[in-house]
Amino acid sequence: MSLYEIKMPKLGESVQEALITKWFVAVGDTVEEDQPLFEVATDKVDSEIPSPLDGKIVEIRFPEGVKAAVGEVLAVVNMAGELETATPLSPKEPEQKSEYQPVEKIESTEKPARFLSPLVKNIAAKEDIPLHVLNAMQGSGTNGRIRKQDILNYVKSQSQPGKPESKATKPEVSKPTEPKIPVSLSEGDEILEMSRMRKLIAHHMVDSVQTAPHVTTFVEADMENVVRWRNRMKDEFKQREKVNLTYLPIFIEAVAKALRDFPLVNVSVSDDKIIKRANINVGIAVATENGDLIVPVIRNADRKNLVGIAHELNDLAERGRKGKLTADEIQGGTFTITNFGSFGNSMGTPIINQPQSAILATGTIEKKPAVMETEYGDVVVVRHKMFLSLSYDHRVIDGALGGAFLKRIAENLERFNTNLIV
Repeated sequence: MSLYEIKMPKLGESVQEALITKWFVAVGDTVEEDQPLFEVATDKVDSEIPSPLDGKIVEIRFPEGVKAAVGEVLAVVNMAGELETATPLSPKEPEQKSEYQPVEKIESTEKPARFLSPLVKNIAAKEDIPLHVLNAMQGSGTNGRIRKQDILNYVKSQSQPGKPESKATKPEVSKPTEPKIPVSLSEGDEILEMSRMRKLIAHHMVDSVQTAPHVTTFVEADMENVVRWRNRMKDEFKQREKVNLTYLPIFIEAVAKALRDFPLVNVSVSDDKIIKRANINVGIAVATENGDLIVPVIRNADRKNLVGIAHELNDLAERGRKGKLTADEIQGGTFTITNFGSFGNSMGTPIINQPQSAILATGTIEKKPAVMETEYGDVVVVRHKMFLSLSYDHRVIDGALGGAFLKRIAENLERFNTNLIV
């Protein structure tokens, strides 16, 4: 029997594990090349993983609802198509024998907000450790993962009430596990369960404001040149390029040019180090069809012209709304733009998309009276205006840098070349 291992694929540069949310096949099923096998979810995107070959499923090693690391063997396929009981090809190393034997489940109404190994769950169940304590505990494993010794140290510390807990064993709580103000219910109130994506967004937003001191600066830009040029070009552009010419490609181009002029805005913070990014990768916040938010990334935006940006943006936004983006297409952003104006909003104070250091919000474009200087004196005219809002991490971007960078974006828009042919 010729066997082939189906492994958890690498779903992005920073993704180490993924949750198996659905199997489309079962043991005994015959599969064809490119047929969807299973669906996985990361903190960024959901993806369907296809079969790389024809064959028959002889073993499934991970059930739905379980996380698996990149490279783990998830299933075994018999390429000859014969259904036999497969001998595991790469069995996991057994856990060290422990007094803590498997239990059926942890009885709790809480759901873990992080990956917990079966052994850790068993110890927690035996010692009656609630999940909110596990979620707040700082582990010594990779990415803060809780290891066996971490939880045993915690148990030991709790058995000595008169002795202060050491830094190594004391759970570090980064945010409240319960709301400070209790929520009361009234007759007719409806309780809605958050979707998985909405929970991830909520945690990401809370983590961002707890990580970075946010400052928001505003400027009003004169958009008259941009509006007139787009109105003149949009029909011809749509006919020739088969995509709509929106304002967003122009915003992206203006931001990319400003980031090239102010590279210390295109940074991330790691402990006490500043990482100055080599590439300018601009993310665009897109609302999905179910109301969640996703941020596809236009890589090397400063090296692309308006036509190229418009095509790439249209493709990413369309697939983003339908949840069809790959993990790579929503990672690696160094700066984000969110368009409040698409909802008719004038301005806002966006939250930084960590680990980036700044985010720009563009408001609605409106006609407003403006004073212009002429050779005959000041006159009041009607101009198209728009507010730009820049939120930035005040640990590394001070007011002078943030203000100058935002002003440069406005200047790039105000000086837009109305004779440009695309």
